[in-house]
Amino acid sequence: MFEAHVLSGSKAEQYAQLVEQARGLLHGERDRVANAANLSALVFHALPDLNWVGFYFHDGRELVVGPFQGKPACVRIPLGKGVCGTAAVTGQTQVVADVHAFPGHIACDAASRSEVVVPLYRDGELIGVFDLDSPIPDRFDDEDRRGLEAIARVFMESLA
Repeated sequence: MFEAHVLSGSKAEQYAQLVEQARGLLHGERDRVANAANLSALVFHALPDLNWVGFYFHDGRELVVGPFQGKPACVRIPLGKGVCGTAAVTGQTQVVADVHAFPGHIACDAASRSEVVVPLYRDGELIGVFDLDSPIPDRFDDEDRRGLEAIARVFMESLA
């Protein structure tokens, strides 16, 4: 049975612990929905100052909401629109200090002030994005980006 542990130490150490917890949680499971659901819950409850954590999956045309933790979300996001759509088409993690200053931001939850979105690609094909929102402006930094990219890699490895 999996048991999450409280994170401790520096931010980098906390992300290292969270990556190991994610590996343990997803170990042996290959189902994309199950893994996205469990990973969303793990991250939502482990990291402070978040109001939304989840996945959007590419259906061949646009991003469609997948498993998440938080308030109800936008169901569909066009590629290239908002932070999620931008991460999807650029293939680059988007770290946004103030979502209201981001051109074309899609406000699913008015409480969100900052956001980080990690694109999920396999063999050059867009699978979706891993999205985190915070009600705190400038909540995410480069350490968060690196840590969340590592967690996204664990998710992608679980699908192999």
